[in-house]
Amino acid sequence: MGKRKRSSRSDQSPIVANTLLPQKKHYRQRAHANPFSDHALDYPRSPQAMDWSEHFPAFANTGKTPEFADIGCGFGGLLTTLAPLFPDTLMLGLEIRVQVTQYVQDRIAALRMTSASPIPPSTSIATAPYQNVSVVRANAMKFLPNYFPKHSLSALFFLFPDPHFKTRKHKARIISPALLAEYAYILKPGGIVYTITDVRDLHEWMTNHLEGFPLFESVSEADLREAGKGPILDAVYNSTEEGKKVERNCGEKWLACFRRKETTRTSK
Repeated sequence: MGKRKRSSRSDQSPIVANTLLPQKKHYRQRAHANPFSDHALDYPRSPQAMDWSEHFPAFANTGKTPEFADIGCGFGGLLTTLAPLFPDTLMLGLEIRVQVTQYVQDRIAALRMTSASPIPPSTSIATAPYQNVSVVRANAMKFLPNYFPKHSLSALFFLFPDPHFKTRKHKARIISPALLAEYAYILKPGGIVYTITDVRDLHEWMTNHLEGFPLFESVSEADLREAGKGPILDAVYNSTEEGKKVERNCGEKWLACFRRKETTRTSK
């Protein structure tokens, strides 16, 4: 009988890595939270009061601030998919649910630990995986401008948001005229709003409101892919828990993307 080949440390590392990653079953939480409830939240008084070095220590003293924001980031699938693809772009998830936020924090910490590798002295630590992604517990319907200064973001993501089916609940939808003014304020001219849902009524609601807002213009998926944003679109479709569930159930996904218009001042 031949000897059994001894497993090398490299063969065992994926198993070790998997045991360090948090498991969702330990972070049970209701599917949705009421954004109008009086949540106990800590938030900065202004974007200038926000110390991003606590979230992105590898980028401390670089002057960098988040450019991608995932509103209602859920379990962080989009963030952890995009982070290695854009290692020099800071990304922030905003999530209102306590346990889900904690899960994403623990997931990022575990990914930073398990993905770490020896870094040559000539290489910046900022190039290590997942150093560019973080999450905060926040109510994006109330405090978004407290985190992001004017024209600071290049991408805003609204992936499978709560549809709030009842008419009396439509005011709680994350896309509304009042909130669009805030999104236009924090988004750079040329920045992109990505929306996707499996609810056609919600898709039409979001599309109609964005089309009716003067600072946004529709941009096709084909044009975005031609502009090199294919990896972002692929992650929008497939990286979230909700997106994967829709895929398993053979459901439809409705994508709509909008570009922040350039604004020009007219002289009197």
